[in-house]
Amino acid sequence: MKSFFTLFALAIISLNLPKPLAAQSFIGNTIDNYTGIQSVLINPANAANSRMKLDINLFSASAYVGNDFISINLSDIKNINDGFDFDTDAEKNPLDNNNFFGNVDILGPSVLFNLNQKNSIAITTRARAIFNLHNIGGELYEVLNSDEDVGNFNISMNDLSGVVHAWAEIGLTYGRVVLEKDKHFLKAGATLKYLGGAGGVFGLSPLLTANYSADNESLTTTGSLNYGYTSGFDSEEISFSDVSGGFGADLGAVYEFRDIDNSDENPYKIRVGLSLTDIGAINYKGTSNFRYDMNATIDATEFEEKDLDEVLEDNYNGTETLEETKFGLPTAIQIFADYSITNRFFVSAQGAISIKKVSDIPISNIINSFSVTPRFEMRWISVYSPLSVRQYDSNIAWGFGLRAGPLTVGSGSILSNLISSSSRSADVYVGLKIPLYKKSE
Repeated sequence: MKSFFTLFALAIISLNLPKPLAAQSFIGNTIDNYTGIQSVLINPANAANSRMKLDINLFSASAYVGNDFISINLSDIKNINDGFDFDTDAEKNPLDNNNFFGNVDILGPSVLFNLNQKNSIAITTRARAIFNLHNIGGELYEVLNSDEDVGNFNISMNDLSGVVHAWAEIGLTYGRVVLEKDKHFLKAGATLKYLGGAGGVFGLSPLLTANYSADNESLTTTGSLNYGYTSGFDSEEISFSDVSGGFGADLGAVYEFRDIDNSDENPYKIRVGLSLTDIGAINYKGTSNFRYDMNATIDATEFEEKDLDEVLEDNYNGTETLEETKFGLPTAIQIFADYSITNRFFVSAQGAISIKKVSDIPISNIINSFSVTPRFEMRWISVYSPLSVRQYDSNIAWGFGLRAGPLTVGSGSILSNLISSSSRSADVYVGLKIPLYKKSE
């Protein structure tokens, strides 16, 4: 079992590397009328009356990672071989309640097809991993994970919590047109999912204080900590060989106000959608649950040689029980509006809001976000550039995406990260599919 805090340290390091790791998935891409199966992920009603005759996803991946503790100038990464050091060359913002977060979403072989004009079905396969670490003192985080010297501090952390969870999904989506009258068009959909959980790790402390003395490198803490992990879970080698089952669901509806004089493939003037995604949980038997009394003073250098669970076992009084534990999915409200300026130019607004509290452990949660995306759209090509505001990040994220036939690539933050001297989040996605579009009427 790997250290809980070390896992998050690795996640933050990965933020600064130019490779796909990835608030929300496929940022800017899911509103495109020709995106096909990816649009079903945010609202299952998008399956109905799709512009696709048949859409076969071969492989798609989206990754996002961010924090409010460390920021860097991504242009300096090119000097990494010359001695760029994240501990000394990055800008840090230690608070009593720093946050770290991210997710990886892989869409495997999946298919969307229309049964007729009113009914559609989609079958999806996904592998997902999400991590959240909330309300940890930034200076304590440095003591746990950095070799750099840290000065004296005395901090109090309320609702310190964290969770890592990895699981797979097989989803069956049904979408149907329920109203088509004059200018009004309404469709609804639902996705039922079988969940296969690979496992997870979690931690929670309602109130934890930490007093650090730099002179003798001693750490005095008070409070309590509930810490646990599922049987056999290894955060550095996630395996789906022994999964725990569960069920989940997405529900959604989409309304269009249509221009009945427009015979174009996208006849609406405005399109709005509302959905509730990731309802459900996975129940793990035999979860190791530790409850520690954190009232003690220890040698902080122990974190340099030991994992967190070893430090806790060696220095704090605690009890261990084996329990059945439910890891909840990151249930969220997804809402969007898409306005047709012309037959080819659109602008959309999209919001994602978590309905789970960060203290609801072990339940994952998404990072709240809102984006506005102008786009140029045709059957075989789309170009879009989302502008986003994200929870825990005071900067505006500016991205770029391209769909060209079977290939989709993009990022919700690539442009802002290239021009910013203090990047705190990054995301990237890529997809390959076989799209068969409907003929124009």
